[in-house]
Amino acid sequence: MDALVEKLDTKLRQWQPDIAERVRQYVEEIIEVADQDALDILRSRVVEQEVLDLLD
Repeated sequence: MDALVEKLDTKLRQWQPDIAERVRQYVEEIIEVADQDALDILRSRVVEQEVLDLLD
């Protein structure tokens, strides 16, 4: 896990500020959902978004 944290930290410093902020928001949302033990719902949203993207 330490390698993941280090990689994320490095990437957040390398990315453009707007991209880094979006990634921070996504990670924060994932942590909140995981704390609620609801990751299976999150996966459903991801799949739904992928389908909508394909339809566009």
